[in-house]
Amino acid sequence: MKNHIVAAFRLTLVMLAVTGIYLLIVYGGSKILPTKGDAEIITQNGQKFYANIGQEFKSDQYFHGRPSSVNYNAAGSGGSNKGPSNEEYLETVQKRIDTLKMQHPEMKHAKVPVELVTASGSGLDPDISEEGALYQVKKIAQVRNLPEETLRNLVKNQTEKPFLGLLGPSKVNVLKLNMALDQLK
Repeated sequence: MKNHIVAAFRLTLVMLAVTGIYLLIVYGGSKILPTKGDAEIITQNGQKFYANIGQEFKSDQYFHGRPSSVNYNAAGSGGSNKGPSNEEYLETVQKRIDTLKMQHPEMKHAKVPVELVTASGSGLDPDISEEGALYQVKKIAQVRNLPEETLRNLVKNQTEKPFLGLLGPSKVNVLKLNMALDQLK
């Protein structure tokens, strides 16, 4: 019995050390990221916005991000937990595609970017692909009475390249894009 207790105690100490080292590696690794592992807070007109949490934009004069399965509630992030073969999930995605094509009739023959009709695993993804933003340019240009080329250039300027040029896809932060859009005259 005594041997088992000593062995369990040693194993506990080893696991605490391994876990501690792992946490230090993750924490240290986060500090080399562009945001240093912290929230990216943007203040505009005295109001704070979190750039790394998805926001809902309902107006046609703004770019829209990914749908959220948690209604953009950061306190309860999570996915729908429905797989790609789930009938209910497929119906939801098809409804989103139909709605998007209704909202953008000028794009009826264009391929719908997947992130505009599917929620992320957290339901709070703040980014879309460059293609997802460009898909919305015609509609926003019409609503805001701006040249499409101006909006295309804005999207290109707001596109973030992969970290270190290797890790992850190019992406556009929807909040930052919409804030830059409001700066256009």
